[in-house]
Amino acid sequence: MSSVIQKETENYYEPPQTSQPKPCEAPNRVSADHDATPVDVNALPPATLAFAHSMFDAARGGNAERLLAAIDAGLPVNLTNDKGNTLLMLAAYFNHPVLVSGLLARHADPNRLNDRGQSPLAGAVFKGYEDVVRVLFQGGADPLLGKPNAAETAVMFRRQEMLEILGIQKEEVDRLVASVPVGPEAAVQAQQNAEGS
Repeated sequence: MSSVIQKETENYYEPPQTSQPKPCEAPNRVSADHDATPVDVNALPPATLAFAHSMFDAARGGNAERLLAAIDAGLPVNLTNDKGNTLLMLAAYFNHPVLVSGLLARHADPNRLNDRGQSPLAGAVFKGYEDVVRVLFQGGADPLLGKPNAAETAVMFRRQEMLEILGIQKEEVDRLVASVPVGPEAAVQAQQNAEGS
């Protein structure tokens, strides 16, 4: 059954596959606790897997009404899939600021990294989603958390407006510019680093 678990985007620099139906994806953690014991997805009933799949799809699709109602009914707000991506990560990456705000209001962890060490904030910076970046930052997301972190991502892809939203001061920008690759070659290097992890 684990072969039907949806594999999430390998890293921020590779667009998610959205043209084909996704096979069922299952959570590998079912608790808000960072040290939660992973669930053996082979032991989950098909209906549970289908429900988890629909919740991850709701996050990707921005279906705030459905997803927030499920969380209000007991779905863990920090539910993660097999790549460690939370519902918040998916909502942020697919540009759903209203859903991101609703998840944060229900105590989603804005600083929870996925299995590749990436943060929801860095993903939103990479995609250029200013509204999502504002909501995450105001919700407590740390711009210096993760690899690459949101500030590094903004420098790497020359997103000055993101640095301003994140309140990154000129001295920090200068330090980042000196240490972070910038421009098209940065994307190639980020891809190679992600594949090596």
